[in-house]
Amino acid sequence: MTTMPQIARIAHRHVDVAGVRVFYRESLPERAGAPVLLLLHGFPSASHQFRRLIDVLGARYRLIAPDYPGFGHTEAPDGFTYSFDRLADVTEGFVQSLGLTRFVMYVFDFGAPVGFRLAGRHPEWVAGLVVQNGNAYEEGLSDGARDFIALRPETPGAEQTVRKLLTLEGTRGQYETGVGDPATIAPDGWTLDQHFLDLPGRKEAQVALAFDYHTNVERYGAWQAWLREHTPPTLITWGTGDPFFPEPGARAYLRDVPDAELHLFDTGHFALETHLPEIAPLIADFLDRTGDTR
Repeated sequence: MTTMPQIARIAHRHVDVAGVRVFYRESLPERAGAPVLLLLHGFPSASHQFRRLIDVLGARYRLIAPDYPGFGHTEAPDGFTYSFDRLADVTEGFVQSLGLTRFVMYVFDFGAPVGFRLAGRHPEWVAGLVVQNGNAYEEGLSDGARDFIALRPETPGAEQTVRKLLTLEGTRGQYETGVGDPATIAPDGWTLDQHFLDLPGRKEAQVALAFDYHTNVERYGAWQAWLREHTPPTLITWGTGDPFFPEPGARAYLRDVPDAELHLFDTGHFALETHLPEIAPLIADFLDRTGDTR
């Protein structure tokens, strides 16, 4: 009889955080006290970007993936202010509502500015970091990223430039750019991302966040100082073809966390889409080594 691999049981829930109805996915591991991995998603995606990783690792570890306000299935009230500080506020409240006190944090893209804000507020929460194309260094910004971050609301044509990235072509391009064989990427990710982007008010939320992104760059020095002070166990997995955050951003972490484990992959921004079989075992080994994170 063929032995089937263990597939995770997953719960899909909502929790209220200061008037925001936060949607999240949570795996239900077989053993009590399994290490916890908080999965912080990127733009323009949501917790669904981690669905395959949760399937693979969720039977052994407790994987928790929330959607930020303005993303996925999370519902924010009218008048919500979309900024990275507010995303971090809601994520902080989400963590507290679940009673989490110690976990490994996976930071990808927007997950880095959200996650590093959490780390600065609650260093005691962070048992370790998994960094996947989540930038915290000036050299990790491509020329295109620098030009985009420099956009301001008062600049003629700036909002139109942002909105071009919110089209199906722009969303698909974020998945396929830098990938050797785009046929290896399922279209489900960018199709679902675009569905959420096209919901009422979502493009306006993304425009506001785009114009707020410069506040992240301004905090890079503080985040680097946090890494030097706390030197958390760190696993870095990075797609070197990322059009926004090139390879130097991955290597820069080694200045502040010299014992970090670095793995580079010949792929684009959404590295899990093409290299899950290589990355998932690295994360599993890392979670085993960081110990009990309850």
